[in-house]
Amino acid sequence: MTMATRILIADDQELIRHGFRMMLDADSRLEVVGDAANGEQAIEQARALRPDVVLMDVRMPVLDGIAATAVITAELPEVRVLALTTFDLDEYAFGALHAGASGFLLKDTRPAELADAIIAVHGGDAVVAPRITAKLIEVAAPHLPGVSPATGDAHPDADGRLSELTARERDVFELIAGGATNSELCRELHLSESTVKTHVGRILHKLGLRDRVQMVILAYELGVASPDSTDRKPSTP
Repeated sequence: MTMATRILIADDQELIRHGFRMMLDADSRLEVVGDAANGEQAIEQARALRPDVVLMDVRMPVLDGIAATAVITAELPEVRVLALTTFDLDEYAFGALHAGASGFLLKDTRPAELADAIIAVHGGDAVVAPRITAKLIEVAAPHLPGVSPATGDAHPDADGRLSELTARERDVFELIAGGATNSELCRELHLSESTVKTHVGRILHKLGLRDRVQMVILAYELGVASPDSTDRKPSTP
């Protein structure tokens, strides 16, 4: 029997924590193991409980979600953080990217989508709400290694940045840029999950990136992907 994904909920509003707990515990794939009312409590609970995923509100008293995310991802790299924000353009949320969050969702995300996002993040995928993708790119891209501001056209150094990738790694890179999950990569490229994860790890290492979120942003900056290009196909058979 598959083990349920263990979740820690960090939010300063008790009603929200209670609501999330009821919603997530109703899904047999998930188990809420604890909650926290501020960033310091989130760190303490993460250390004690070692959850698979932390649902992290970015705005909390005592210690905010960004600072808490930085500590948790540094100390407990096996713990994934999914940042939550109320507003589409809440720039506090984007700071969590640099702190190590694996994705961002709005608090009004539908229950089924939130549950699927938690499962995806636990499995190593990155999750970013479509409504904040463009803003995420605008805010975070300047902080990526060697990336210049987007011009709307392909970056002049795109081929150079990606020259170390093999043809298959380029396929994986482009599909991830289009929003593909690991399971979708397996189906599209006829690869096993372990092979897909190996390709992803090699791509991150070669490009000097921390995670799949940064990979997507780099793809946008290099012109490999755009907000309208979500159906990219592989370049090799």
